[in-house]
Amino acid sequence: MAQSQRRTVIIGGGVIGGFAAYHLRQTGREVTIVEKGKFGAGCSHGNCGYVSPSHVLPLCRPGQIMNGVKGMFSSQRALRIHPRLSLSFWSWMMKFALKCNDYDALLSGKARHALLQSSAALYREIIQKENLQVEWKTDGLLFVFQEQQGFDHYRGTDKWLRDNFGVAAEPLDGDALVRLEPSLKPGMAGAWFYRIDSHLRPSRLMSELRRVLIEQGVKIVEDCEVRGFAASDGRATAVRTSGQDIAGDEFVVCTGSWTPFLNSELGCQIPIQPGKGYSITMARPKLCPKYPMILEECHVAITPFEQGYRVGSTMEFAGYDTTLNRTRLNYLRSGAARYLHEPTAEPVEEEWYGWRPMTWDGKPYIDRTPRFGNVWVAAGHNMLGISMGTGTGKLVAELVDGRIPHIDPVPYRIGRS
Repeated sequence: MAQSQRRTVIIGGGVIGGFAAYHLRQTGREVTIVEKGKFGAGCSHGNCGYVSPSHVLPLCRPGQIMNGVKGMFSSQRALRIHPRLSLSFWSWMMKFALKCNDYDALLSGKARHALLQSSAALYREIIQKENLQVEWKTDGLLFVFQEQQGFDHYRGTDKWLRDNFGVAAEPLDGDALVRLEPSLKPGMAGAWFYRIDSHLRPSRLMSELRRVLIEQGVKIVEDCEVRGFAASDGRATAVRTSGQDIAGDEFVVCTGSWTPFLNSELGCQIPIQPGKGYSITMARPKLCPKYPMILEECHVAITPFEQGYRVGSTMEFAGYDTTLNRTRLNYLRSGAARYLHEPTAEPVEEEWYGWRPMTWDGKPYIDRTPRFGNVWVAAGHNMLGISMGTGTGKLVAELVDGRIPHIDPVPYRIGRS
């Protein structure tokens, strides 16, 4: 069958599914996206919008075990763990703990670096080619430290990133930092400035991506939950949905934190845990930051948009809890208030939470499933779905199309230890 006649069904309408559809459509395939809610309305909507080649270091790294233990007993920490009776969760946590060492952090870093570099370059290319109006800014990203000890300690991380990946930050002392970014209070120890990073408005990205996909002939089916596959001779023939079955020749599962609910259908274990993040979107303060920044001691993220302002982050392991936890929202506000003259503003446009698809080794799964010869998975991008979206989409298209991939897919294989 000619590629132009092949039908590809993508399950999941977030940033990963969207860019997989974009790249697969370039091969001439007929592409349909099936989304159980609204396209772009999940974790791709309320995040802080960073496109961050700097974010090489995974969450599983030395020191995180103690942070996790402390997070069981305090709600005033960025990392919060709610102990619960769940065999899959504690198995995941044990494997996560075993990866918190220098050797495994380096291996994960190499896999993350490849996707981050690819995606950063592809964003620049696609934004220009498709004239995407996404509030794209290339101002960089500040890692801000209030305490001198933390600022000095990060020098070792900077050296590790420079030596292993060529990812370098510019150190700014407290005085230089406040001159660069006067929205910060005086007395900061300093910041590490990653000029290689960019940011955009996620909701604008998803609306613009939807526009481009529809213009290019991609069909988007919303409010349609996929429940499994119809199959014959080791190949899927259709997805079974809450409505009618949707037939296809190839299928790509891009369902983020919901992927484990399809494990039995896929014939494999995709060990993803939902890591709950929060954000508050509001009007711009009068003294609004120019630069996006991560406030390191509290791990609160700040993003200035052209017509708004977002405070976000935190990592809460509480299962698929649907509560909009005001304690966590207040943590964002109080964290920002430690650093900024005007940490928040009125009116508040949105208070939001979403589940990030966390893997225990910090790498996504991008691979063909063992049960079906024509079903792939692209999920588990941790906190980097936006940052890795374009590169993942291109890699998925290459794997489905049988072309030589532009980056090594082996680190993202299903069933890795």
